[in-house]
Amino acid sequence: MRKANRIRELRLEKGITQVRLSMELGVTQETISAYEVGKHLPSLTTLMKLSELFNASMDYIMNRSDVRNPIKEGTLNSDEIRIITYYRTFDKTQQLRSLAYIQGLSDSHK
Repeated sequence: MRKANRIRELRLEKGITQVRLSMELGVTQETISAYEVGKHLPSLTTLMKLSELFNASMDYIMNRSDVRNPIKEGTLNSDEIRIITYYRTFDKTQQLRSLAYIQGLSDSHK
């Protein structure tokens, strides 16, 4: 059976306790425990914080990908990484809408 997520694994790899991680994320230790056993899912905001803290993609953290960080460091700035991170959480309709919006912004600057 596949694990729900890699939060516990990444936390232990970093050598931090559930209490310390809870303080970093602004949630309770009980919430961290619930995330680790798959009882609750982290919010998008929490996933973004985890991604930054563990230097791992949200898909990797949630065990949807085996690629820890598909974006090479130094090739994108933090805002570009945030945009891509949000985009990857969207369903196909949201992705198409966001691309259309960006295209519209680009066209308005020509």
